[in-house]
Amino acid sequence: MPELPDLTVYREALERMTVGQCLVKVRLVSPFLLRTVEPALSEVEGGIVSKVSRIGKRLILAVTSDLFLVFHLMIAGRLHWKKSGSKIPGKIGLAAFDFTHGTLLLTEAGNKKRASLHVVRGERALSHFAIGGIEPLEANLESFRAVLTRENHTLKRSLTDPRLFSGIGNAYSDEILHAARLSPVKLTRTLTDDEIERLFQAVQSVLKGWIDRVRGEAGTGFPEHVTAFRDGMAVHGRYRQPCPICGNPVQRIVHAENETNYCATCQTNGKLLADRAFSRLLKTDWPKTIEEWEEARVARRPGSDRQTIKRDH
Repeated sequence: MPELPDLTVYREALERMTVGQCLVKVRLVSPFLLRTVEPALSEVEGGIVSKVSRIGKRLILAVTSDLFLVFHLMIAGRLHWKKSGSKIPGKIGLAAFDFTHGTLLLTEAGNKKRASLHVVRGERALSHFAIGGIEPLEANLESFRAVLTRENHTLKRSLTDPRLFSGIGNAYSDEILHAARLSPVKLTRTLTDDEIERLFQAVQSVLKGWIDRVRGEAGTGFPEHVTAFRDGMAVHGRYRQPCPICGNPVQRIVHAENETNYCATCQTNGKLLADRAFSRLLKTDWPKTIEEWEEARVARRPGSDRQTIKRDH
């Protein structure tokens, strides 16, 4: 799933490509992509994009005065900028957004189509997608500490909880915890002041560092190689490969659709976290999929329209 570094660079690229431009036509291929009925998707056609923003893991295009296109790429959704009128790819194509000078394609690999598009009218409707997580790069140490210790959960769960922190997912939580030298199963309310500060600094350095890397890869173009598994990552996606700090093999824990990678030497004092024990711990501390849980929470927010803002499947 694209996370804060990738979404930041997506947003910057979309600003360059679309702000001030006319959205001429929308071509929708997948009927499962669009999750709203009113306003009609056709109402954005002919409108001018005025702003591109992000709420959590959603990207928002403001079109004309009060219409918003809200994209959630989920796990396998990706955006691509192509020449005007480009064909939508057969198996993975979901939609095309035609501008006068180019086309934004939305694709999703895999059989499970989870990416979503909502069309909403007005700032009030847009606010339904904000579920409370603070922006980690805008937080100071005290606000970070307050949010982190508000509930007593495992560090892995807390960092990826969209109600607590905005935009951090499975990949970068692994990298953050490795940089902070902390176990993914350590409970938040057991952290010392030194550990909380280490974690805060790791959040800042890892996210900023990867924003710079992804931005550098894209240059002035559009980011076309967004992935959760990147060269240069310390532990995420590197099971059995050597830890860049100590050289010992990276370990993993698999729970439902989530995989946690960590270094036992650097993070757990040499202790291996058994899959079965870890899964028991997470059974009450982790939703089956963090993505579906996030979507469900949006649908349950007071004032949301349950007929038009529905849970992603």
